[in-house]
Amino acid sequence: MKKFYFAALLLLVFINVKGQQQPQYTQYIFNQLLINPAVSGIENYVDVKSGYRSQWTGLAGAPVTTYFTITAPIGRDFIEGDAMEVPAGDNPVGRSYVSTYRAAAPHHGIGLTMYSDKAGPIRQTSIDASYAYHLGLTPDLNLSAGVSGGITNVSLNTSEVSLQDPLDPAIYYGNNSQIKPNVNAGIWAYSATYFIGASVQQLLPQTLNFANNSAYNQSKTVPHYYFTAGYKLFLSDDISLMPSLMYKIIQPAPNTVDLNLKMAFRDHFWIAASYRQDDAVAGMMGFTISSFLSFGYSYDYTTSNLNTVSTGTHELFIGIHLNNSGKSGSQRLF
Repeated sequence: MKKFYFAALLLLVFINVKGQQQPQYTQYIFNQLLINPAVSGIENYVDVKSGYRSQWTGLAGAPVTTYFTITAPIGRDFIEGDAMEVPAGDNPVGRSYVSTYRAAAPHHGIGLTMYSDKAGPIRQTSIDASYAYHLGLTPDLNLSAGVSGGITNVSLNTSEVSLQDPLDPAIYYGNNSQIKPNVNAGIWAYSATYFIGASVQQLLPQTLNFANNSAYNQSKTVPHYYFTAGYKLFLSDDISLMPSLMYKIIQPAPNTVDLNLKMAFRDHFWIAASYRQDDAVAGMMGFTISSFLSFGYSYDYTTSNLNTVSTGTHELFIGIHLNNSGKSGSQRLF
């Protein structure tokens, strides 16, 4: 039998559910909407972000992901009252912000997340609308709960699969493009200095079968559970540190943990480092232009055996902050 190309190997990995089925991101710490719908509407402006990720660069058929998110609050008391108000000319992410912070007025949040993720011959394209409700539990602690739902199209490009038998009934004349429903949910507790979140993606398991004969092996989607937490520390009035972590559960794959450390200089510039268990270490940097634009870049150095064939992972994002009256180009809660 001829050797399978890498694309075919990825197909087998997907069918046997050996790893993560949802896209993987390094810069989710700057866009938590990617993993938790409860952050919809968390800022008092319209937050738009778009990103691109090229994973395991240099390896044919490696994952490539593009995404777009937009989220906005609904509620005049929150938008006009601004729970994150700081004195004019002061640092909107500094100590004075912490000392004057008060819990947000109850409000709604809405959002939209779209992504396209291609790994070998398999492409997933998803669109989800999200809703969250935020309320203050104490004078300086908020809680939000959110849900999102939509559809995911999973398609198989058979021209990128090389088999001994080109008419292999396991994939030929099968259903190579399928649309499945998707539901996600999450909660998020946050103050001026810390956050704790929990979420689940792919809450409704689905069965995928690229053959026209059910006797062949079927792929099953599984829930992805994320638990996140972070705490902000101040080194000075202008410099802050935020260590954070994410614990991820995707059965039957091993549980994994991400450890992150972000250092920000006012709201102008930040650098960060990340460690992803048994996978990679990453460096990140970003900056803002006024209160309207933000940019971020990350590079992952692969620590697994894939580092012999990969030159690493690159990820970029651009953020646009509409109607931002807080004079900050970065999200003050992350």
